Amino acid sequence: MTTVENLSLVVDLGTTGLKVGVATLGGRLLASRTAQLTTIHGDRGAATQDAQQWWDLIAAMSSSLLHEIDPSAIAAVAVSGQYASIVPVDESGIPVDACVLWSDLRGGTHTRRLIGGPVAGYKPGAVLRFVRATGGAPTPSGADGTGGMLHLLHDRPDVIAAAAHLLEPVDYLAMRFCGQARATHASMFGSWLTDNRNLDRMSYDPALLKALGMTSDLLPDLVAFGSIIGGVTAAASRATGVPEGTPVLAGIPDLHAAALGTGTTVLGGPGHLALSTTSWISAPHAAKKTDILHSIATMPGLDQSSYLIVNNHEIGAKALEWFAGGLGLPAPVDYDDLCAEAAMAPPGSGSVIFTPWLAGERSPVESHSARGGFHNVSITTNRAELIRSVLEGVAYNSRWLAEYVDRFAGRTLTPLRMVGGGARSRLWCQIHADVMGRPIEQVVDPMVAQLRGTALLAGRTLGVIDDDEIPSLVEIAERFEPNPSTAATYDRLYAEFPKLIKTQGPMFRRLQRRR
Repeated sequence: MTTVENLSLVVDLGTTGLKVGVATLGGRLLASRTAQLTTIHGDRGAATQDAQQWWDLIAAMSSSLLHEIDPSAIAAVAVSGQYASIVPVDESGIPVDACVLWSDLRGGTHTRRLIGGPVAGYKPGAVLRFVRATGGAPTPSGADGTGGMLHLLHDRPDVIAAAAHLLEPVDYLAMRFCGQARATHASMFGSWLTDNRNLDRMSYDPALLKALGMTSDLLPDLVAFGSIIGGVTAAASRATGVPEGTPVLAGIPDLHAAALGTGTTVLGGPGHLALSTTSWISAPHAAKKTDILHSIATMPGLDQSSYLIVNNHEIGAKALEWFAGGLGLPAPVDYDDLCAEAAMAPPGSGSVIFTPWLAGERSPVESHSARGGFHNVSITTNRAELIRSVLEGVAYNSRWLAEYVDRFAGRTLTPLRMVGGGARSRLWCQIHADVMGRPIEQVVDPMVAQLRGTALLAGRTLGVIDDDEIPSLVEIAERFEPNPSTAATYDRLYAEFPKLIKTQGPMFRRLQRRR
């Protein structure tokens, strides 16, 4: 009999890191392994990763874990990760070329040709068709699943000739485990091809396919969120150590894993703030909705009748990693030491403002030409103030997004539960509470919240936990209340923050054109 103490092998594929763990079906992580990933950047905005390397790393880390833990206790395999990327694979699920990442811009030429126009970059009729059906639309920049597929279809006929399927990363990894090419409305959200008004409709929308000049021939079959799509194959069992036949769940986006892993699954309850490579703010929402002007929408949620708020900052905690590299600090960087140094500077960092738009921005203003910078630096500015200004600048960006997300949700999302690598820092959690003026709750082991959430989904699918149990299975490590003494300082500096992307926008566009 399967119980909450049975185990799941869980995978979380990020853009910069990969995690593999073994957790109980009640979400208790027993052990995990991590690996760093490398993105290859090239001409025309290319951004790719080696999808075969992902699988090789998963196999090695899984084998290592299952030398320590009895494999016979594994009751399910579940995968979460980044989305809006495309992996071309053959009939066996083996990649025939690199993964085209969500940040790759090469498909933008084709997206703009098909639906580009004068209204926020779109033809009004074309974009409305997508928004009505999906909740969003392909970005004119090409930085999404649509852009990735259009790039391959129009620029890489050799890859298309060798491919049997074009898969999202989580669907690719699930296929490597079980041999079945399957997807959900949630995993395909960034490709804008499903009618999300009816999540029980297991087919791609013909009108949307036609608008993009595509067919469904290379797309995986759709199944319900949380479905078991097959059993671990003999080949995958040999590679990973997971017993053959173990149930494999359909892959899920990292947003969904974070919602489960923070216990923010209840309509009207807390929301969560992810502070990872990228950053976002989310909560359950009752109905499909879109704010296209601020790149906020709902996407298919944790079952066939629910939705989650979706948005994105292109850079989150990655900003601190970038700054550490700029300081010339050797790897691995001790981020605790960096944050301890930042704590030596007063709130407001001597009135230095850092803008974290190092890779452009998506929500609440889409600008792929925007870039980061330090503002109001003087001869007296010291290193501690610069470090703290990075932490505060990311928090200003979170406050900016939260204003629009609250308006979208029709309520103030409070408290916000923080997850991701940045949430390990007590100082960064407190800065977010102070800057945003609302309580921040740090979940236990925030770095592995997605692994925990993916395990909880496996437990729900196997019937050993119910939806209403999930919030109680997530522990809060610490709650950070806003410090009233910092409010005036942060309000004064934040008032300048959103203006910078507008006033500097023409400069950003001029400089990006000259590259």
